[in-house]
Amino acid sequence: MTYQARQQANATRLVDDEKVRVTRWDFDPGAETRWHRHEMDYVVTTLTPCSFLLEEPGGGTRRVDMEAGSVYRRDEGVEHNVVNGGDQPMSFVEVELKR
Repeated sequence: MTYQARQQANATRLVDDEKVRVTRWDFDPGAETRWHRHEMDYVVTTLTPCSFLLEEPGGGTRRVDMEAGSVYRRDEGVEHNVVNGGDQPMSFVEVELKR
């Protein structure tokens, strides 16, 4: 069996100044961010319904479904790969808080 790479999600930088970095993320079904570690605290606001498939260190995965307009915050240090686990495109805005 051969591994097929997933499509990469599209990241569009909206703001990057001395206080925040704001990025819009757009995912086709099955697209991923690729593995990354958050170096800053961050806030995510979903623009569409989102079916997050979160791949986490150690090989674990979990699914989180959120309605459009949902908001959550995480501290720096989170490491994961975010995948659109649904069958519809999904989008969210991520605001990273610079110190």
